[in-house]
Amino acid sequence: MVFSSIIFIFYFLPAFLLAYYLSGWRTAVLLAGSALFYAWGEGAFLALLGALIVANHIGVGVMDRSRGRARQALLAGIIITDLAVLGWFKYAGFIGASLNRLLTGAPFPEASHHLLLGISFFTFQLISYAVDIYRRTLPAEPSLVRFATYVLMFPHLIAGPIVRYAHIADELHSDRRRSGRIGLGVQYFIVGLCQKVLVANAVAPLADFAFGLPADTLDATTAWLGAVAYTLQIYFDFCGYSNMAIGLAFMLGFTFPRNFDYPYAAASITDFWRRWHISLSSWFRDYLYIPLGGNRGGKLRTFRNLLIVFLLTGLWHGAAWTFVVWGLFHGAFLILERIGLGRLLARAPGVVRHAYVLIVVIAGWVIFRAESLAQASDYLSAMANVRSFQTPRLELVHIANIEVIVTLVAGSILSFPVLPALLQRLRAPRSDAPSPDLPSRLDTRSAHAVPTPLLLAGLTLSVAVLAGTTLNPFLYFRF
Repeated sequence: MVFSSIIFIFYFLPAFLLAYYLSGWRTAVLLAGSALFYAWGEGAFLALLGALIVANHIGVGVMDRSRGRARQALLAGIIITDLAVLGWFKYAGFIGASLNRLLTGAPFPEASHHLLLGISFFTFQLISYAVDIYRRTLPAEPSLVRFATYVLMFPHLIAGPIVRYAHIADELHSDRRRSGRIGLGVQYFIVGLCQKVLVANAVAPLADFAFGLPADTLDATTAWLGAVAYTLQIYFDFCGYSNMAIGLAFMLGFTFPRNFDYPYAAASITDFWRRWHISLSSWFRDYLYIPLGGNRGGKLRTFRNLLIVFLLTGLWHGAAWTFVVWGLFHGAFLILERIGLGRLLARAPGVVRHAYVLIVVIAGWVIFRAESLAQASDYLSAMANVRSFQTPRLELVHIANIEVIVTLVAGSILSFPVLPALLQRLRAPRSDAPSPDLPSRLDTRSAHAVPTPLLLAGLTLSVAVLAGTTLNPFLYFRF
């Protein structure tokens, strides 16, 4: 079950909210509803997730009462257990296949296991909780029900954002009878739904067509259109889902961290990673980059730490060499910017800085989207072959029709903070008006106040599109 579906919008969500607000046991209702939501897609694997939750709750509780080396050993055991589960379901087949290619005749199994929905997200949440308790930055949660609710909470369970326990600990312990911000939540949900359905889904066929062509038939026109389409698809797909999750959290009385801040408007790749998938970037910063030494200890150690972080960032997204290269590709540009490219960019005109970011990011998305490194190389070669620009082929004209072209243009514009600036100019500033600058921790003043008629029109159109098509992919379910 995905948020952008008729079943969720008109059946699951209304029934759940009714039970949530009429019941006096909101935490229990949220836990039961979240378990049902996950079981809808994973069935028997809910028991595995439940066992992992219980094991982490008990293990962290024992660790919190321990001292010295026993405390360190328990933390290591918890992290290894969580990563072992992640590794078995997500990376076992990839590791086996890679070893078989490296070692002739090696008998490693190559079959991939079923990828549990949300496993990359809830694993990182479990690890962050254990590390925060180890560091004594917050007290351990004594209630298994509340801890399970934190992990299983359906708004962030499947595809984030990566919510740390510290983000919602106070709200988990509050009554939440009057803390639900229904109006703000509905606004966020509708905006996210429109991003997902009206933009991401609309350009998806164009991206699929371009990346599905054989290398010898791919011309520069098709390659660039497909790459731009995928660049918009992955942003509006994931940002839309994150906004829907934030909106659902508001409805339930919780405040989730912001996950995107117009990343395509960045002025450098360093800036891009401050804006893209913020909850993941900040997780790697706080739980890996800084513990490795961060930027302390000289340039070489800093560069080493950056490459380790971005190698694992790539692997976090998927078990394939394309993801590894994509991560190292971005890590390399961060190093180049620290070496001197960043100083050159700072003196360059704004249009040059933004063009540089977009070219690097689009090239990176080609590597990310490709089925293999060979396909990525062929696709990038087609994009670079200026002599192969030509009039769009007949099949492309059918797919890239006027509706898709308009969506590409509109999506490109909306990827930049044009709408917030326009909405801000259309209304007189007031002390209680929504702020145009969204902080990392959202509050009731943090959203752009989208006019109600526009929200209703977007909701109506999105539902009509969902009712009339079966195309409703969600990219981050793969990760």
